[in-house]
Amino acid sequence: MSLVVLLCASLAVAACGGGDDDVDARAGGQADTTTTTLVRAPATTVTTRPAIEGVETFIVDAGHSSAPVSYPHVPPVGGIHDPVWQPCTFYAEPVPNEKAVHSLEHGAIWITYRPDLPQAEIDALAALARSRKDVLVSRWDSGLPSPVVVTGWGRQLRLQSTSDPRLLQFVRLYANQGPEINAPC
Repeated sequence: MSLVVLLCASLAVAACGGGDDDVDARAGGQADTTTTTLVRAPATTVTTRPAIEGVETFIVDAGHSSAPVSYPHVPPVGGIHDPVWQPCTFYAEPVPNEKAVHSLEHGAIWITYRPDLPQAEIDALAALARSRKDVLVSRWDSGLPSPVVVTGWGRQLRLQSTSDPRLLQFVRLYANQGPEINAPC
C-alpha cells in the first residue's frame, strides 16, 4: 500500500471518528488479509453546561484499592477508591472517604456538612438524600472548608447554607456524571 493511500485512509478514519478498519499495527501498517480486528472508540458526548458560580473542576484518576487513600481535596472529588461503594442516602455520621468516592464514580452527588450546621438544614439535606437515588449526604467532623460542600466526580462547590439555590442546581446538573454512570449507588 502506498504512503499516499495510507495517509488518505488515516485522514478518512480520523474525520469519521474511527470505524471498521482492518489495518493491523503489528504488520507495519499493512492490511492483514487473514484476520480482521474491529476497534471502536467509546462513545462520547460533548455538551455545553451552564456555569454555576463557584464550582471548581478537577482532573482525577479512578481505580480500586482496599488500602486507605490519602486525598488532596477535602472532601475528595475522585481518585483511587474502595472496591465497594457507599449506598446513597442520608448518614448522620461520617462515611469512609474511599467508599464515598466510589459512589461519586457511579455518578452520585456527595453532600458533606459540618456537625454544627443548624438542625433545620441537616433535616433539609436528609430529605434531599431520601428523595433521590443519586445523593449521598454525610457529616464531616473536622476541617470542612465551608458549612456545606457539594461534590460530584471532579467537581466541587462550597456553600454557606443549604438555602443557597446553587445546591439544587449542582445536584441537577452534575448527578450521573461520573465515569461509571448507571452503576448502583
